[in-house]
Amino acid sequence: MELAHSLLLNEEALAQITEAKRPVFIFEWLRFLDKVLVAANKTDVKEKQKKLVEQLTGLISSSPGPPTRKLLAKNLAALYSIGDTFTVFQTLDKCNDIIKSKDDTAAYLPTKLAAVACVGAFYEKMGRMLGSAFPETVNNLLKSLKSAESQGRSEILMSLQKVLNGLGGAAASCHRDIYKNARSLLTDRSMAVRCAVAKCLLELQNEAVFMWTAELENVATLCFKALENSNYGVRVAVSKLLGTVMATALIPKQATVMRQNVKRATLEEVLELMATGFLRGGSGFLKSGGEMLKVGGSVNREVRVGVTQAYVVFVTTLGGQWLERNFATFLSHVLDLVSHPRATQTHVEAVYSRRCVSFILRATVGSLLGEKAQIAAAKDICQAIGKQMKAVEAVVNDANSENKAGAADVAASQHVMVCALQELGSLVQSLNATASPLIQEPSIGLLETVTSVLLHPSMAARLAAAWCLRCVAVALPFQLTPFLDRCAERLNNLKTSPEAVSGYSFAMAALLGGVHQCPLGIPHAKGKMVVSIAEDLLRTAAQNSRLSLQRTQAGWLLLGALMTLGPSVVRYHLPKMLLLWRNVFPRSLKELEAEKARGDSFTWQVTLEGRAGALCAMRSFVAHCPELLTEDVIRKLMTPIECAMTMMSHIPSVIKAHGAHLKASAAMVRLRLYDILALLPPKTYEGSFNALLRELVAEFTLTDNSANTTTSLLRSLCHYDDSVLLGSWLQETDHKSIEDQLQPNSASGSGALEHDPSSIYLRIPAGEAVPGPLPLGVSVIDASVALFGVVFPHVSYKHRLQMLDHFAECVKQAKGVRQQAVQLNIFTAVLSALKGLAENKSTLGPEEVRKSALTLVMGALDNPNPILRCAAGEALGRMAQVVGEATFIARMAQYSFDKLKSARDVVSRTGHSLALGCLHRYVGGIGSGQHLKTSVSILLALAQDGTSPEVQTWSLHSLALIVDSSGPMYRGYVEPTLSLVLTLLLTVPPSHTEVHQCLGRCLGAIITTVGPELQGNGATISTIRSSCLVGCAITQDHSDSLVQAAAISCLQQLHMFAPRHVNLSSLVPSLCVHLCSSHLLLRRAAVACLRQLAQREAAEVCEYAMSLAKNAGDKENSGININTFTPGAGSRRDGHSRHQGVNITETGLEGVLFGMLDRETDRKLCSDIHDTLGHMLSSLAVENLSHWLMLCKDVLAASSDMSTAAPLGGGKDEESEKKDEMDDDTMFTTLGEEDKTKPSVAPRWATRVFAADCLCRVIMLCENANKAHFDLALARSARLKNPKNDFLVLHLSDLIRMAFMAATDHSNQLRMAGLQALEDIIKKFASVPEPEFPGHVILEQYQANVGAALRPAFSQDTPSDITAKACQVLKSMFRWYKPN
Repeated sequence: MELAHSLLLNEEALAQITEAKRPVFIFEWLRFLDKVLVAANKTDVKEKQKKLVEQLTGLISSSPGPPTRKLLAKNLAALYSIGDTFTVFQTLDKCNDIIKSKDDTAAYLPTKLAAVACVGAFYEKMGRMLGSAFPETVNNLLKSLKSAESQGRSEILMSLQKVLNGLGGAAASCHRDIYKNARSLLTDRSMAVRCAVAKCLLELQNEAVFMWTAELENVATLCFKALENSNYGVRVAVSKLLGTVMATALIPKQATVMRQNVKRATLEEVLELMATGFLRGGSGFLKSGGEMLKVGGSVNREVRVGVTQAYVVFVTTLGGQWLERNFATFLSHVLDLVSHPRATQTHVEAVYSRRCVSFILRATVGSLLGEKAQIAAAKDICQAIGKQMKAVEAVVNDANSENKAGAADVAASQHVMVCALQELGSLVQSLNATASPLIQEPSIGLLETVTSVLLHPSMAARLAAAWCLRCVAVALPFQLTPFLDRCAERLNNLKTSPEAVSGYSFAMAALLGGVHQCPLGIPHAKGKMVVSIAEDLLRTAAQNSRLSLQRTQAGWLLLGALMTLGPSVVRYHLPKMLLLWRNVFPRSLKELEAEKARGDSFTWQVTLEGRAGALCAMRSFVAHCPELLTEDVIRKLMTPIECAMTMMSHIPSVIKAHGAHLKASAAMVRLRLYDILALLPPKTYEGSFNALLRELVAEFTLTDNSANTTTSLLRSLCHYDDSVLLGSWLQETDHKSIEDQLQPNSASGSGALEHDPSSIYLRIPAGEAVPGPLPLGVSVIDASVALFGVVFPHVSYKHRLQMLDHFAECVKQAKGVRQQAVQLNIFTAVLSALKGLAENKSTLGPEEVRKSALTLVMGALDNPNPILRCAAGEALGRMAQVVGEATFIARMAQYSFDKLKSARDVVSRTGHSLALGCLHRYVGGIGSGQHLKTSVSILLALAQDGTSPEVQTWSLHSLALIVDSSGPMYRGYVEPTLSLVLTLLLTVPPSHTEVHQCLGRCLGAIITTVGPELQGNGATISTIRSSCLVGCAITQDHSDSLVQAAAISCLQQLHMFAPRHVNLSSLVPSLCVHLCSSHLLLRRAAVACLRQLAQREAAEVCEYAMSLAKNAGDKENSGININTFTPGAGSRRDGHSRHQGVNITETGLEGVLFGMLDRETDRKLCSDIHDTLGHMLSSLAVENLSHWLMLCKDVLAASSDMSTAAPLGGGKDEESEKKDEMDDDTMFTTLGEEDKTKPSVAPRWATRVFAADCLCRVIMLCENANKAHFDLALARSARLKNPKNDFLVLHLSDLIRMAFMAATDHSNQLRMAGLQALEDIIKKFASVPEPEFPGHVILEQYQANVGAALRPAFSQDTPSDITAKACQVLKSMFRWYKPN
């Protein structure tokens, strides 16, 4: 590889190496040239330019692969821009001739694509210098676009994008031609082509005024059509185009406004156009955007999800200040979307539309607005809720109940309420204690407004209001007890209103569920109050049939919520609870039989709901009070549970007698029963296994269920690493909450509180903002699958065999779509069972059980559904794990070997290649060592099947699994595998992103296998290492974010094993550019890598990051925007303009990371940012004290009543005041320009708390460093010797000021952190003498400041934990305090 490192291509060396290695040699030379051209002496370059041009243009016709052609084009363009431009037109003509060539063979295609890439690179780099030649070039590209295949179409469109970028307004004469040719391809078969068109049109709209004036409606229609049947990448690209064009139409760019008299669209027009896509989907448009189609026909979900993303891009592009000024209009528009009949045709569609609207609000209000603006937004939302509620009350109070339109309005209003209340709750929770003005100002009336919705006729709205109250109570814990008392009082006063009983019990349950998040909890006596209210409700339920159902549900809901308070509260009420549970169910079989003969349909409904409620409260008890589960208590619990199991078999006859409307209540009883049994030890109910398993199997094999409902658990039971095959990596994107609704399983992503009211008091699953239980039909199947996994390991072998045979029979009997559904459910159950066996360290059973299981699994490896094949592979691996016998494993492996040698169809080859990977994954290198050679050779052969990207993906994925699991045993196969990986990276088209993702995984696995050996200097190791680095370079430069993330993790591993060989000077700047990528996975990977680098080399990391700021003026580094804290999501405009918005100033990388904390919500990412800053602080703070203290001070100085912060580094107040005055000129700023002049959001309270913690760490670090930090005399004398010396004691006034700012903030957490910092400062400086006044200590001069910081902590409305902390500070203060 070293021979490739020369300015000219070493042709002798190239001739001597084998044909197979030449592409790698050429790519390595181009990589070297790319770095060296920028730094080389111009005269050297000019001397060798002729030869270099010859060599580079010669490579165009050598059929270069995608990464090679990209680098080749970049180098040629760089060469002409650095050296002479005499022959540039000659080279351009040569490229044009190649593009014009009539040769359409596959062998000539790479040469054509290379010529296209070169043309694009020339224009991007030299732009107007080539001005005269551009009409011919564009014409040429557009002509070949018509006849090109998909790879050619993508490449030509990318080149056109670069031509437009380089020429700017100068290409105006070709704009319409490009638009006409490109727009028809926006609905191309190939997803890669759609993405390329979207990016090309995005570049075009920068200058082509007609796109956002005359053609605006057509562009919108085109985008909606492009979103039909799209994938995630297309949705992201098209939504970016749609959102940006709409934003430009509203506020045109300054330059274009000056040039032409542009008619601007109004906000109403733009929003109405976008609403057509949201409500109507892509096809069959009416000409006018305003006329909505009548209800009928379904909305295309992909279009709705894409338009949802476009709304976010639209607002983000316009910026935070625009949103602040226009929030009321925008809010009313998005809430109208969800009240439109077309958005809510079915319940599931209504939930999907609600999730989309919630996503729009959260992604804009949550990240673009500062705290003050968020409080204003919360007021607007309150008003919207109040207005809706008045309308609802008018309809409800209207004596004329025939008002059908009114009833429809009430039904539609529930969805508006849910969205508004959820956003209000999320806002208050994110603002935390800074939201207190919302509660304290009577004019806002937040509590009254939210509480009024508890009487809404719809359950969904009542639950949303209860959830919102829980959010308020968690954010402002001092409100929790008054809320509870108020709800209890209203519940007692309004006992005769069904809505009030339901609404206020929801609110109380929600508040009780939030207690664990409040540091001081609630008074003990409140438990007693809840029990007496619940008992009263249950006792009086039978007195009034109009209220029976609501009182029964409310009583049990409150008792379930009570359990979340834990054993200390529940212990006192347990005997009463056990009695209540026992009395709900019949005592004996005789009573059970007798009850069947009694009652009507209504009493049965109330009975079933009561029993479901009782079981739910039991489950809550078992989950939250495990300490109270003695043998005696379990025995007493089993009495009603066994009765419930017996009752299950009687329910079908009850439903037959009284009507199908009881099915939902019966399903709820089953769900609650399965849930509680899954939490209890299976030994306690082994006597009922037979009956129970019969129920469970009937449940998930859909025996009594005519709908083809599928479980939602399959993805979570498959291995996390299989996400590339399952598409479940979408769970790791910023759009997870809306992309979920496009997944194939039943009702996927349609979680909503009304599906299971008990979730109002349960803890929220990590990563969710609001609890979202799935519809009852799916939840019951999920619960049955989970319980099956718990019970299966404890069942006799005979029963296992019967069940497995029954599964095979069920699959055989079902046909078509139903067969797929039954199979998915059965496989999920089998996986759940195998997982249970592995956890219990049990075996599967004798030969006949294994045979039956194997038949079931092997049959599915050839299933056309990829999810089922994936599940079958996983099941096979799990079986090998629980059987654990070499002969069995050998038999399974041999079966797949034989199948792969003979099979030619894609389905069999993918299924069986995954089977090999899963076998290795679960039995490890030792267990499958003898099959390693065969597995590797078969998979390497399959990976070369260029005709099927799918086969390549699955075989490479399996190969990565084998490399991972074999460890050192794989060492002998590293070279051939690495060679194949490089060959494929250099040849596979970039549009096959899954293949590239798997290649990245293989590369990472190989690096781990070779491990610390990579540090060596031997010839073999050097070759392996340089191959790994080349592989990383190719994947790093890929356009797909997942491939780039894989490249970063490969480099991270390389840095761990061979740090000397990873070039930080290029890695760190590239990581900094990814910090504001629009892809969460890429941001996560970049921060995780920085975290590792900062552990060892914090100083170098900061230095290389600063080099980005220094090079900011250079067009090469087009990822930089000189600014302070990165603006909200507005800065994530990857490639939207030339500047992608990495904001590095004198505060360096640390400032950028602090800024990220204000807008990131992903827990893993925020945790890594905290760690990275922590490592930097530990390594650098003592040496660079002023810098770190200034950083903390600037973050803390952003007091919570500001909406925008002055830039770090001491922006002057007068300047910011001037900027705030809007004059006429500023109305026409470039889009998002305000975001660049200053940060859009002041540091939020959580970031400020972290800054206060950093301050405490700095003090601790100084304590361990040098005595002079805490001795003023020493510090001054050291400073005289060397002015660069810096000591903490010299910054004492700043320390006190920072602690004061934190301790007197609105946020309670920040007050605590400030008081802690104050205590640390006092303890460390209490004994430091004041050199100028002997007998006095240095802190005495700050007595007034300390007193002022402590005084608010003793006011009446301060939480007691803060007062206690202030007392501690006082205690440490008395050591030096001297009263005047």
